[in-house]
Amino acid sequence: MTLKSGSISFTASLSYTGVVVAVLFFAISLSPSLVPRPFLLQGTLSGVLLALGYCIGFLIAQLWLYLQLPILKKNNLTLSRIVVGSLSAFLFCYAIYFSTNWQNELRNQMGLPEAALSSHLTMTMVALGLAFLLLLCVRFLNKLVIYLKLRFKKVIPQRIAHTLSILLLASVIFFLTNNLLVSKFVSVLDDTYQLLDENIESDLSPPVNMLATGSSASLIKWQTLGRTGQDFISEGPTQAQLSDYFKEAVKHPIRVYAGLRSTETVEQRAELALQELIRVDAFKRSKLVIATPTGTGWLDPSAVDTFEYLHKGDTAIVAMQYSYLPSWLTLLVDPSAARVTATTLYNKVHHYWSKLPEDSRPDLYLFGLSLGAFGAETSINLTTVIKNPIQGALFVGTPFTSVLSPLLTRYRNPDSPQWLPVIQDSSMVRYTGQKNSLENPEWKWGPMRFVYIQYASDPIVFFSTDLYRREPDWMKGERGHDVSSEFRWFPVVTFFQVLFDLPMAEKVPRGNAHNYSASSYINGWISVTDPENWDKDDVENLKLQFNGR
Repeated sequence: MTLKSGSISFTASLSYTGVVVAVLFFAISLSPSLVPRPFLLQGTLSGVLLALGYCIGFLIAQLWLYLQLPILKKNNLTLSRIVVGSLSAFLFCYAIYFSTNWQNELRNQMGLPEAALSSHLTMTMVALGLAFLLLLCVRFLNKLVIYLKLRFKKVIPQRIAHTLSILLLASVIFFLTNNLLVSKFVSVLDDTYQLLDENIESDLSPPVNMLATGSSASLIKWQTLGRTGQDFISEGPTQAQLSDYFKEAVKHPIRVYAGLRSTETVEQRAELALQELIRVDAFKRSKLVIATPTGTGWLDPSAVDTFEYLHKGDTAIVAMQYSYLPSWLTLLVDPSAARVTATTLYNKVHHYWSKLPEDSRPDLYLFGLSLGAFGAETSINLTTVIKNPIQGALFVGTPFTSVLSPLLTRYRNPDSPQWLPVIQDSSMVRYTGQKNSLENPEWKWGPMRFVYIQYASDPIVFFSTDLYRREPDWMKGERGHDVSSEFRWFPVVTFFQVLFDLPMAEKVPRGNAHNYSASSYINGWISVTDPENWDKDDVENLKLQFNGR
């Protein structure tokens, strides 16, 4: 069906408006966001926004004509199309050419090699191809709606038929994508990662030290730890390495880990981990950390190794695996496993620890990175903390799904930015980034110390579901040093830019985005655990020891 005014067809005007909006979305999609993107991912993002922009433009034009708003006459409309079309073509080429400079500025800022112009030309072809396929799908769905409407019109009024056909198709699509495609896709991914976790050949042998998890004396079998658990147990600093560094005799750090295959249920794994802690006399150490790993069960060596160095091996760390999937994917699909696992382990360990004499039990802390920070943060039971308070926690890269950190940030002191908030008098909670912001002569710690480490360029921290309609506070005013000054907020587009930044958050050099440096961990641990006999020179020497990590 066509609606004509001065021989201008309804269909033509819709297509033209769609193209103009699509070009605008495409151009904005090439501007920098929080992290650099490889050309294939950038092409996918730009292709999605090309198709989305076209659909939005199409709907705008359709609504304009439906409301019978005035349109230009033929001669004026032709001239305006030439002008706007020329500007759109110029913007399309301009964005492709300057996208290299935009991205390279961000890459230089993060210490990455520059990308060539040719990669952006390849990206453009990927974007155009994907947009074409997506629009074909949309056109097919539109024809399907028309077909259903014509069938329904035979038995019900036209307007009801039109509405019913759209609702029916939308319901079918939602069911297929949500209940079949997405769930099956995630299930396949989980099974794949599980097989990799079970079957990837490892050159790591079961530990000889009887205090190590997976040894012949351990309650937890070596084969059930998975690759990440075996790495955690095997690759920490040894007693000999610590003794050599400090030039004195020190203890062997204790590490306990329970994999998903160690027992059948979360409750059983937590009990098994507790019994392993008891077996190795972990509650006789000076410091005990309940650590919640990332989605795959990984614990960053830069985080746990530095903690053991700062306390000369008189430490114990316990962790439990809860997933095989990467954190960013688990975060989008089902982050509840992290919360349930962290809470169960915390309750088991804290219950046992709270019954020990206060003057002889270890200081108890929580630690979590990424999705692990989400789990660790939500594991704290208010009642148990009031009766038997822990000493503190270190939360790193706390994701946007967190409850406590966004709440604290919302009620931050008004003169502090969202990416580095100051919470009241800083006696209980402090935030820091690449630059150590944890020390201030006017601040005094209370009985519990909670430190959040977050980098301003970390999309896992700063993504939000309302980015499509609202400019976030972290883009206003002063920005973190690793956030591009060219990054601007645009409705809809910025949401997709930061969403597509999520899988690349860790694919940057240390000290940027979601790849946290040993130096930041050291600053955080010192502030939370207050290690003895460490002066400024000692701290700098330790940072040099972990240089590049």
